[in-house]
Amino acid sequence: MAQSEKNPFELVYKGAITENVDGKVNIHPVTYKLNGIDIAANVYTPADYDPTKKYPAITIAHPNGGIKEQTAGLYAQRLAEAGYITITADAAYQGASGGEPRHTDKPQYRTEDIHGMADFISQYPGVDTEHLGALGICGGGGYTLKAVQSDKRFKAVATLSMFNTGIVRKNGFLNSQVSTIQERLKQASDARAQEASGGEIVYSGVDGITDEELAKVSTLFYRQGYEYYFRTHAHPNSTFLYSTSSLMDLMAWDATDDIDLIDQPLLMIAGSNAQTLYLTLDAFPKATNAKNKELFLIEGAAHIETYWKPEYVNQAVNKLVDFYQNNLITTNL
Repeated sequence: MAQSEKNPFELVYKGAITENVDGKVNIHPVTYKLNGIDIAANVYTPADYDPTKKYPAITIAHPNGGIKEQTAGLYAQRLAEAGYITITADAAYQGASGGEPRHTDKPQYRTEDIHGMADFISQYPGVDTEHLGALGICGGGGYTLKAVQSDKRFKAVATLSMFNTGIVRKNGFLNSQVSTIQERLKQASDARAQEASGGEIVYSGVDGITDEELAKVSTLFYRQGYEYYFRTHAHPNSTFLYSTSSLMDLMAWDATDDIDLIDQPLLMIAGSNAQTLYLTLDAFPKATNAKNKELFLIEGAAHIETYWKPEYVNQAVNKLVDFYQNNLITTNL
């Protein structure tokens, strides 16, 4: 059941913090400017947090259509329980963050969001900037792969259920729309022209689904995604809408371009039953210069199930904690 109306921090994941208690993990809603836009974020601090001490920190980029109160918040809380200061922010133009037109979804903005989280958390009391890691989930995973190529403040990087948004927007999910690439680019171009002339903004995607429509969704990934975002973990700031003109940028973008620039330790986690697994399997071998790189499959897990299902989340968190412990904390940087 969605918990945004019950939870004082609007968190909708199971086991979410309901109040800040001394000696336990706490959550701190914050805002900051990024390229003139107000960014809404949550910082999680470990139990017995002391701002005069030094802690490793991790940025967490949320999925496409997601916001900080959903799975990104769950992983931020779990990693804070393991001793990390964590931050997860709503993407610019999305969620509770500012930016117009709403639901603009350009890869350069999503990548800049990750640099912005690094900017902010590096100034946060108690953060050890020499031990800064990154985690990206779904679309946030693809954007995190891009961000760490050039941002060497990040000393270790991990992805969960990585979704290479540009490739999917260009070729279609499971390469199902290759024959219509030029047609869809024309639609995106026309949408931009309409915006530029002061016309109505055109959107792609969905902002809700009826039970009848849901029953007809044949693709497991999308069906479980709609159930997650519109039923079990719904939040009013979360939507699958994005401006059609964004496709001009998205369809010409690939998270794996220049991926050989990643020389940090890399962990990529995905469910063995995820229909999106092909995207992780494509990216992983291309990261030829990543140190201590590892591919970890969660047996039996589908993509969306890694967002919330306790047995799969626990496996992912345990692997992440082990990875960051070995490559972020104990490694002589």
